[in-house]
Amino acid sequence: MVVSRGAACTLGHAIEIEGVSVRLDGVAILEDVSASVPMGRLCALVGPNGAGKTTLLMTMLGLVSHSGQVRFCGCGPHGSGVPRIGYVPQRLDFDRSAPISVLDFLCLAAQRRPLFLGRRRRWVKSARAALAQVGTGHLAERALGRLSGGELQRVLLAQVLLDEPHVILLDEPVSGVDAAGEQLFLDLVREITASGEHTVLMVSHDISVVAERAEHVIALNRTVLGQGPPAEVLTTEGLLRLFGVRLHFAGANGHAAGCPPVAPTPGGKCACGGEHDAPPPAGPEPGR
Repeated sequence: MVVSRGAACTLGHAIEIEGVSVRLDGVAILEDVSASVPMGRLCALVGPNGAGKTTLLMTMLGLVSHSGQVRFCGCGPHGSGVPRIGYVPQRLDFDRSAPISVLDFLCLAAQRRPLFLGRRRRWVKSARAALAQVGTGHLAERALGRLSGGELQRVLLAQVLLDEPHVILLDEPVSGVDAAGEQLFLDLVREITASGEHTVLMVSHDISVVAERAEHVIALNRTVLGQGPPAEVLTTEGLLRLFGVRLHFAGANGHAAGCPPVAPTPGGKCACGGEHDAPPPAGPEPGR
C-alpha cells in the first residue's frame, strides 16, 4: 500500500492514482484504477451504486489497504510542502440533543484544549471567518443539532476550510439536501476552486449537476471507464457503459446530461431543471 504526499507532480495533477486495486473479504471492490485529478479544479467522481466511489476516497485518505499507488502532489500553487487534505462525509452521525453550538464544534476540532476550559480567541476568529466564507456566519451560536441538512453540510465544509486544505474530498455532500441547498453548496465549491489554490474531488450521483458544474469527470465502476471534460465523458455511449442503461444526453448547455427522454414542462424546464429542446420522439420498438 502506497499513499505518498508531496511527491513530484506531472502535468499539473493534484492527485495521481496508478493501478489501485482493493479487495475486501476476497471480493474485488476496485480493480486496476488509474486516474488523475487536475490541480485547482472541481473534479467529479461518478458511477452507479456499489461502483467503489467511497472506497476510492477512503483509499486516498489511507484508510483502506490496497495495491497500487496514490500520490498527492506538492507543486504548482501548492508549493513544495506536503499538501493538506480535507474531507467532508456524506452525513455526520451525532447526538442531535448534545448541547454544543456550531462555533463550539469548529473550535473543538481545531484547538487542543477541551471546551470546558474555554474557546481560544485565535480559533474563534478563524472559525467565524470560515463560517462567513460558506454563508453560515449567522449560525455560529445555534445548536449543531438544530441545523438543516444543507446548513450542516456547509458547516462541515467550514470545518475543513479551517485547515486551509489544498485538496478537499467530498463524499456526496448534497445527498438528501433540497434543491436550493444543493445549488448553494455547489456555488460555494466553485468559489473555493476559482482561485486555483484548492482542488476538489466530489462524489456525485447527479449527472446533470456534474455536467454543469464540474471541470473534470472520472467515471468509475470498479475500474475507470472514462475521464476528462464532462462533454467528452458524459456522452450517451459513455453513460450506457457506466450505468448499463441508455440515458438521454441533451449536450449543448449540459443541464440535461443523463435526463430521461421526457419533454420539457410548459415553462421550458426539463425534469433535470435545465432549459433545452425536447428530445426527439422514440422510434418503434425493435420487431414492431
